[in-house]
Amino acid sequence: MKTTSKPDLSQSVVLVTGALTGIGRATAIAFAQEGANVVVSGRRDAEGQALAAELRELGVTAEYINADVRKEADVQNLVEQTVAKFGRLDVAVNNAGTEGQPGPVVEQTPETYEAIFQTNVLGVLLSLKHELKVMVAQGHGSIINVSSVLGRQGAAGASVYTASKHAVEGLSRSAALEVASAGVRVNVIAPGPIETGMLNRFVGHNEEYKSGLLSAVPAKRAGSPEEVAQAIVFLGTSKSLFLTGESIAVDGGMLA
Repeated sequence: MKTTSKPDLSQSVVLVTGALTGIGRATAIAFAQEGANVVVSGRRDAEGQALAAELRELGVTAEYINADVRKEADVQNLVEQTVAKFGRLDVAVNNAGTEGQPGPVVEQTPETYEAIFQTNVLGVLLSLKHELKVMVAQGHGSIINVSSVLGRQGAAGASVYTASKHAVEGLSRSAALEVASAGVRVNVIAPGPIETGMLNRFVGHNEEYKSGLLSAVPAKRAGSPEEVAQAIVFLGTSKSLFLTGESIAVDGGMLA
């Protein structure tokens, strides 16, 4: 039987975009705790270097590479440097994203649209493009794109963000179909409300509004970045070899 990833994560090579805070940071730490070598990327060098140092304390090799996922040259360089350092790319987590400017449809502008879609959609497209070139050539790999439960339903006041996550879902499924026979998997993790800076910005740092939002979650709480990270790690292991083109909600039951 053809396998599409290493038996476990020890010494695997993992790339995480948007790795400096929230889900991305928790994911980088979770992979390092499993023994994977991790490349983290973002746009704030001090935080990136500090995270890489923290990961090295877990006994793995870790590197920080500055990259803006909206710029193809940055993304290409990110992937090329990863392969130059480690010789391959086993797992890629495309987490970089923004909530943009929330508000009703009638208040949206070309500028608010572009600000969200450039990061959330173009960033994923460019990351997929360069990651897949490496993974198809090597004959294995797992890509996990971070979407949102809003990629599978509507949301008043978050129209453009919701649209961008619908795009990520469709893009991921299309890519999964294109590379499945090459031994490469593409899946989506769709978080619900997670206790991150993005959630607090989305609710305008209004605790009453936040409580109302969380009351609609059957689990009656926000998730933690670490809970999302564990689901992402699963998709990077040999325990999920026959799983591709799927969107897994980590949402406390919201879509149930």
